[in-house]
Amino acid sequence: MNNAANTSNEDIFALAALADTAGVAREWTDASGDQKGVTDDSLRAVLNALGLPCNTARQCRESQAGLLAIHAAGLLPPLITATCGIPGRLPLPASVAGTPCRIELENGGVIESTVTLDDGGMPCHIGVDHPGYHRLLIGDDLTILAAAPARCFSVADALTGVAATAERSVVTGTSAPEPVRCWGLGVQLYSLRRPGDGGIGDFTALNALTRQAAMAGASTLAISPVHAMFSGDTTRYSPYGPSSRLFLNALHIDPAAVRGQPALTAVLATLDTETRAELERVEQATLIDWPAAGRIRLRLLRALFDQSAISADPDAAFDAEFSAFRKRGGEALEDHARFEMLHALQLQQGGTGDWRDWSASLQDPRSAEVAALAAAHRSEVDFHVFLQWQAAKGLANAQASARQVGMPIGLIADLAIGADRGGSQAWSRQKQMINGLSVGAPPDIINTRGQDWGLGAFSPHAMKAQGFQAYIEMLRAVFAHCGGVRIDHVLGLARLWLVPDGRPSSEGAYLQYPLQDLLRLIALESHRHRSIVIGEDLGTVPAGFDTRLADAALLGIRVLYFERDQNGFKTPASWSDQAMATTTTHDLPTVAGWWAGHDIDWRAKLDLLAVEQSVEHAHTERAGEREALWKAFVRDGVTTAPMPATGDGADVIDAAIAYVAATPAPLVIIPIEDALGLEQQPNLPGTVDTHPNWRRRLPQPVANLFDDPRVRQRFAVLNRTRALPKVS
Repeated sequence: MNNAANTSNEDIFALAALADTAGVAREWTDASGDQKGVTDDSLRAVLNALGLPCNTARQCRESQAGLLAIHAAGLLPPLITATCGIPGRLPLPASVAGTPCRIELENGGVIESTVTLDDGGMPCHIGVDHPGYHRLLIGDDLTILAAAPARCFSVADALTGVAATAERSVVTGTSAPEPVRCWGLGVQLYSLRRPGDGGIGDFTALNALTRQAAMAGASTLAISPVHAMFSGDTTRYSPYGPSSRLFLNALHIDPAAVRGQPALTAVLATLDTETRAELERVEQATLIDWPAAGRIRLRLLRALFDQSAISADPDAAFDAEFSAFRKRGGEALEDHARFEMLHALQLQQGGTGDWRDWSASLQDPRSAEVAALAAAHRSEVDFHVFLQWQAAKGLANAQASARQVGMPIGLIADLAIGADRGGSQAWSRQKQMINGLSVGAPPDIINTRGQDWGLGAFSPHAMKAQGFQAYIEMLRAVFAHCGGVRIDHVLGLARLWLVPDGRPSSEGAYLQYPLQDLLRLIALESHRHRSIVIGEDLGTVPAGFDTRLADAALLGIRVLYFERDQNGFKTPASWSDQAMATTTTHDLPTVAGWWAGHDIDWRAKLDLLAVEQSVEHAHTERAGEREALWKAFVRDGVTTAPMPATGDGADVIDAAIAYVAATPAPLVIIPIEDALGLEQQPNLPGTVDTHPNWRRRLPQPVANLFDDPRVRQRFAVLNRTRALPKVS
């Protein structure tokens, strides 16, 4: 028995040591501040999925030794990060001090020096003032040095006149300028309507909305994710469950933008009566019929592509632009187009669309069989390259329009926290993504049973080993056609809650990520693309994380419902000036819906309330919250009116927008649902088909969205409260 006990203890200690070395947390703190432990079974499942065998004490020790050997090898990794102007530590032994150090700058300059030791005895390279990806040579060893600005490109940087004023005040010692404050709208792109849109919001509607919003005074328009989905399966449409975050959703292409309206009209004339009737139905529907509308959209785009391919009057400029786009896209674009071809082919043959179920040769993007099928189905591969070209043009044109009409920021794109593990990005970037674990969240106040989003994540160990290549290409893809990026679940830069396959969400564990490296890469790409960065930091936030974001000028998010302290709802003046402020998010009830308690009714109907909570108790609790919120509105001077009835949300929306506008946040974003006074939210977490997630269409076409005097009145309040400071 003693031997068995000793073996058991040995296993436990070895498992704990391996988890610590691998960055897998053995404990976590829940939303109530209570410490929770991770079971040994969950730890083993997570570690095994990371490629670290741990079923016995011996395996644990061998896996740990392998990890330690990587860090202690004394060799430079493929890429290291540093902050501009500050000597950067090198992951090398102190004995390299005095070794020649050469930095070949991106701009062609060269810096010669030697390795020095800092006060802690760690070897360092000389500080570099030039941001960029430079070549760093230490003796005969070579690595890439990603030297990043200390902070991301900011709202103040985007408003160049304001930024210049702020800089002058620091240099001259004059009083600080007025706070930088502007506002924008948030919109679910798919929800936009326009005549002839085929039932799905498209980039042409987005282009029109940017102009409308700019005329209303908005500095930015934040949009839902437009990542690539699965063209072969239009039943999959959650924008936060994409196939790839490297490319775009082809269903947002306006077919008329490809070759002009006459070409589209000619294609429409070839449709059979049944398809025409279906097209009219999906255009008029209140909810998007993704499968039907998607199939028709792709059919039209295919016809336009075929026209281009067989045209008797070839368009040299059209072909040259397509070829140039394909060349710029390189291997990553070819991989995605091949995946789309293979995915559709497998489904047509009765197989699964998940590449992990394909034959071994098809699971390898570089295999001879994949190359042979790509050659045999060249037109299909070309079609998917064509779709990406047209989608990129549509999004780029919308951003160009935003800038042309005076938006200093323009579009803010949304970067999903992960990609479908059976999708294009996971297939083409297998070496850097984890298999067997799904991104999610532990139980919290809102989602009492935890969440499993079914998404794949990068392996922090593989990212470092591969020089962060896949992460950098993803950043560049999302920054490419926008003036800002919202990073979904930005807490994942520091740690991710990963759920082993087949286990409930509560049995996951946190995996640590290289926060400093990732923040530096974000800051570098942010400046290179002149784009602001927002991080969705709602949920269980690690201590000090908000400070790290603020130091990097990466705006967090503050939501009206959550901004409370021991005295109730916070005053606007006490809100953070280092975060974006908003009335609500796509995962939360609209102001009108919250006031009426529609979210409670939905959660009760779908059995999503807390175990000990009844629907009556939830509504009673909400009644107290309504009273507290209205008292805060009166207290802080945004209204003097008596509290409205439960079902009357218009005055509440007015007050909520005025309240959030009065905060010191550099940027306020009002979801268009609140600007329009809508009651239903776009998404209800914890549901798939039982709630119409990602399907609601706006009630009016884009051209008429702001016709209501009440909507224009809300914009007027935002413009008065958040007028940009004048630059002398």
